[in-house]
Parts: sequence; C-alpha cells; structure tokens
Amino acid sequence: MNGKLTTTPGNEKSATRIPPLLSIICPIRNEDVHIVDCLQSIMNQDYDPTRIEILVVDGMSNDRTREIVKGLQKTDARIRLLDNPSRIVPAAMNIGIRHARGEVIVRVDGHAVISENYLTRCIEVLQKTGADCVGGPIDSINRTYLGRAIALAMSFPFGMGDSRFRTSNFEGYVDTLAFGAYRHAVFERIGLFDEELVRCQDDELNYRLRKFGGTIYMTPQIRSRYFPRANLRKLWRQFFQYGFWKVRVLQKHMRMMQPRQFAPGAFVGALLVTLSAGMVAKPLLMAFGGILATYLLANLLASGVLALKRGFRYFPLLPVVFGLLHFGYGAGFLLGLLKFSGRWKNSA
Repeated sequence: MNGKLTTTPGNEKSATRIPPLLSIICPIRNEDVHIVDCLQSIMNQDYDPTRIEILVVDGMSNDRTREIVKGLQKTDARIRLLDNPSRIVPAAMNIGIRHARGEVIVRVDGHAVISENYLTRCIEVLQKTGADCVGGPIDSINRTYLGRAIALAMSFPFGMGDSRFRTSNFEGYVDTLAFGAYRHAVFERIGLFDEELVRCQDDELNYRLRKFGGTIYMTPQIRSRYFPRANLRKLWRQFFQYGFWKVRVLQKHMRMMQPRQFAPGAFVGALLVTLSAGMVAKPLLMAFGGILATYLLANLLASGVLALKRGFRYFPLLPVVFGLLHFGYGAGFLLGLLKFSGRWKNSA
C-alpha cells in the first residue's frame, strides 16, 4: 500500500518508497501578523511537497488574514482555505479532519513556525516508536520587549509548572503536547475534538487517546517556535479561559487532572477566603498576608533566577507576567466551578 505506515515483523514502523500523505491543519482567526511566517514554514519543508496538503481553517477573520492566505494560494496550490463559522479551535480542527486526505494529520497554529525538517522528523518518530501521536517542545519567542518577557515566563517551570512541551527538552512518552502529528486512524477510534471546550481541547483529546490505549511521544528532534500573546490584557484573558474551561475537562475526566492544574485555583481561593474571613476575624488577615507574601517572594525569586539566565532587562516585567498567568488561571478556575456547578457527573 503506497504511503501507508505499515508494521514490519520487527514490530517497528516503516514506510514504502512513496512517503505518507500528510494533512497540515492550521486553525486560525485574525492571524495577519504571523500567518505568512507560519505558512511559509510549512511550504518550505524538506518533506516531499507532493505528499503535503495544507488546510487553513479560518474562523471568519476580520483582519487581512484571509486576503493573505488567498494570495499565498496563488503561489502554492496545496493550500486550501476552509471556513469555520463557529470561530473556535476545536470546530476548526474537526472541519480540517473531515476534509483531510492524509494518513497523518498535523496541527500547526497560525502563530507558530515549524522547523524545516519538522514533518520529516514526525514521520520518522511515528515509524520508529509506533506511537499514535508525536511532537516536540515549543520554543516561545517574540519580537517585542513585552512579548519576549511573556515568552520567557511561559517557558519557565514557575510559570507553567511541569508542562514538559513548554519547559523542557524531555524525550519519551508524555500525557500531552502541542502541535501533534496524529495518525488519521486515531480520530476514527476515539472521535474528534470536543467542540464544547473553547480551551483545553488538546488535553482532553490526548487524554481520550491514552484512555483507549494510545501513546504520545515527545522528542526534541521535532522543533517549533510559538509566538505567545504580546499584550497583557489578552494574556490574562487567555489564561482565564484556560482555568475556566479546565473545570469542564475536570468534570468530564477527573483522572486526567494533574496537581499543578489545581494549584492556581487553590491559591486564589485561599486568598479570597482568608481575606473575606479576615473582615470578621482579624487574625485571619494575617493568614491572607502570609499567603500573599509567600507568593510574592516566590515570584520575585523565580523572576530573579530567570532574569539572571536571560537578561535583567526583563526583571521588571517578569513578576507581572507570572502574576497574570497564575491569577488569571486561578480566577478562571473558580468562576468555572461556579458556572458549571450543576454539571457534575461520573467522570472517567
């Protein structure tokens, strides 16, 4: 079977001379700043260009994104532009998967750039490991002073916990990762992305993949760069939504939650409880002060360590960025608990 990922007697994956057809899905909306770099990084892959289709699924952008994509279509017939009226990522991914002809499906977001050998490495690692999904660490970068400070915080354990694909060059099997390359058959086995989840849809899908016996492999051989939000208000909104929708993931799949995912909500909740109770019992105000002071000290220490490694010019911004990550996620998680309080059910 030409292009198929077939099993050899040695239980390793191999491909025939015709490499597998790959479907690259780009879920985007209002990405006119980064979409050219993103698509050019896909168009310039060292993988056989005749075995790549590029599905750009647009959430009805109201900036120049669609115009830019249509211009690139004139230079590369592999690009297809699909509409996503729902405007959310899981719907975009599902539209792309339904249109995809490839044996392997790769997600690449519009504000990401993949290395020249990204697709080649993905296929090699899929064949070598037999995993259902492979990917690598993402290098958070940006062009502005504020954007670089945000990127640094999002690549540091104090900011993101033990999220390996953001903070390490780990190699091995993992619970989840970003911009994964999936065997198309995975979606036939476990279903598509959960379109209720505006955020956290990758984590939920990858949990279902592992629940059904699948594996996810991460290697630093597969490299990508990611441009995080370069605006503090948008950063707050992003992490608030992460915390908010993580509650629905918790309600659907209790067992997939990691301790780090509860920490921001517990922290913000403890501050609110001790502050409120302290209005009645003043000794509890000392508890509030102690919790806040401990966090501020840890924040400053982490900011200092990171600034020592990457430049003290970022030190004034790092405590603010770390605070937005933690307080935004924590506040979103608490609101999600209230919003979805009537939707608890038996979880898996």
